[in-house]
Amino acid sequence: MADGHAGNRHMLHGSETFFIEGEGLLSTQVGGRTGAEEDPVSESDTPTAPAPRALAADAAPPFRFSRVGPKGTPLNATITKKLANAMVVGGGGAGNIPAGYTYLGQFVDHDLTMDRTDVMLGEDVSPTDLLQGRSPRLDLDSLYGAGPGNAQSAIFYDADGLHLKTGTTIPAENVGAKAGHDLPRAGTGANAKAKRKALIPDPRNDENLIVAQTHLAMITFHNKVADKTSTTLPTPQRFNRARKQVTLHYQWMLRNDYLPRIVQPSILNDVFDNGRKLVEPDAAPTDVPTMPIEFSVAAFRLGHSMIRSDYNWNSKFAGTFGTLDWMFLFSAVGGNLGGEKRLLSSWIADWRRMYDFPAGGKPGLSAPSSGVNRAMRIDTRLTDPLASLPPSTFGGDESVPPMPRNLAFRNLVRGNMVKLATGQQMVTRLKSKGVNVTVLTRAQILNGSGGAKLDHLTPAEKDTLAGRTPLWFYILREAELNGGKLKDVGGRIVAETFHRAMEGSRFSIVRDPTFVPTFGPRPGTFEMTDLLFFAFAGKKSELAPAG
Repeated sequence: MADGHAGNRHMLHGSETFFIEGEGLLSTQVGGRTGAEEDPVSESDTPTAPAPRALAADAAPPFRFSRVGPKGTPLNATITKKLANAMVVGGGGAGNIPAGYTYLGQFVDHDLTMDRTDVMLGEDVSPTDLLQGRSPRLDLDSLYGAGPGNAQSAIFYDADGLHLKTGTTIPAENVGAKAGHDLPRAGTGANAKAKRKALIPDPRNDENLIVAQTHLAMITFHNKVADKTSTTLPTPQRFNRARKQVTLHYQWMLRNDYLPRIVQPSILNDVFDNGRKLVEPDAAPTDVPTMPIEFSVAAFRLGHSMIRSDYNWNSKFAGTFGTLDWMFLFSAVGGNLGGEKRLLSSWIADWRRMYDFPAGGKPGLSAPSSGVNRAMRIDTRLTDPLASLPPSTFGGDESVPPMPRNLAFRNLVRGNMVKLATGQQMVTRLKSKGVNVTVLTRAQILNGSGGAKLDHLTPAEKDTLAGRTPLWFYILREAELNGGKLKDVGGRIVAETFHRAMEGSRFSIVRDPTFVPTFGPRPGTFEMTDLLFFAFAGKKSELAPAG
């Protein structure tokens, strides 16, 4: 989030602050504004972060990060810029993962980094709440806030204290108003922006239309699960039962559907069957987790390479007409809802085009002839629009020069600023922990497989890059050479971070291995298509209201 608190970050990343355990508070800013002054990024230099600073004696720790690898030595500005430019010449190729998973990943990222204390009244926040609320978990705090019983979070809920609010769209292009197909919005306020504000715990989930519709699907899923709870129970018990079931099904879906699509399954199985070796391996299950900086600044930025330049969105914006620019415009944080106070009905998602329902055993919900959108392959190339981000997405203005608008540059610089370990250093660290990983060769790093071309680097620059490869680039190159799935370094960091976050959650499939999902087609099966099918009652009119 632009100039947000520690750990909370937009898909497109403005200012970020990291409280690293044992080091202190480290602030990074790339090409935005700090107060009234321009930040030091320019065409000719790459910024360095100020030294970590200690918290004031009476200050509560912000979101808690840790470092699982050694500190690295950053590349110089020239190589960083050349590498960034090589990465944004267009996607390296279409992958096999339905494009909806790109934005499910963004929703998950926001869930992991949600500061729950933002939606709690100050006098209600105990020291324990403060510590747990600023730690990575997969508890759907971004959906539930602090619950309907909390005065500040009650705004997200219907008057019954059981269901989450939804909104109604505005008729457009022969599609009528659709109740339950927009995020709930304030509707009142001093200006249009205030009226458009989504009434959800994490405003980042309204920074583009696809993640906003994903959040809405999660709201709808909760509401349908809540409907199935026993009406003889008191409302608080019904809510807690519904939340537990939703959270456990969500974690199951991540472990068994989402993660196997982006991470080598053998790595996932090893971590979830045999435990962690890198990320807090000795932590008690009930200890409060921390977020590895290597996950946040490198490994889980894999989703940037999956973004398409356009989407076959629905019958009104089919083929290539659902451009990435439109996806930002028709949200309230990345855009202005097209100038409206609520979403237009013509922009409601057709989920059949974002997920493959026939592959999930639902042939009656196949996408129209233009087909299912596929995410770009996870590799070292990003789609062209990410070479020049709108400055408003990271807290800048039109005076920001071209280089700091480049998302690859922003990611690489941030890694430099926090002195992130290189790919090679992480291989050494993993081997020292007893993990069998293979270091990429010089030829693999420099040549890849249909990814970023590095021909424009000088021989000396190639030597430097091959020996000190930025962790984000290294992880993407690993995936590129592995058919678009994270392997070795990247796979291990992601698998272990998810395992630890699930283990430390209030409800946990790691701590309760006997849990079996029941809202899918059969016990023990639950994918994202099953979640959507359950939420929208399996009806085409609900899964694709605009056709």
